[in-house]
Amino acid sequence: MGKYYVFILASKRNGTLYIGMTKDLLRRIREHREGSVEGFSKRYNVHMLVYVETYKDDRDAILRKKRLKNGTVLGKSS
Repeated sequence: MGKYYVFILASKRNGTLYIGMTKDLLRRIREHREGSVEGFSKRYNVHMLVYVETYKDDRDAILRKKRLKNGTVLGKSS
């Protein structure tokens, strides 16, 4: 067990969003800002951190990321 982060990046105010999950938040944000990894965030210049949540279990973080991507913003469903 450790810390896992679910985060949202934006290209600009009201711009394109990227939702990700990582164990090393500082490294991952640096990669996005430097554009060192090919993909969506580099293509759409998504690099501004706008939101972070912390989890102890990777399964909870993965579930939260999936819910955010599917538009289920609230916590656990009933």
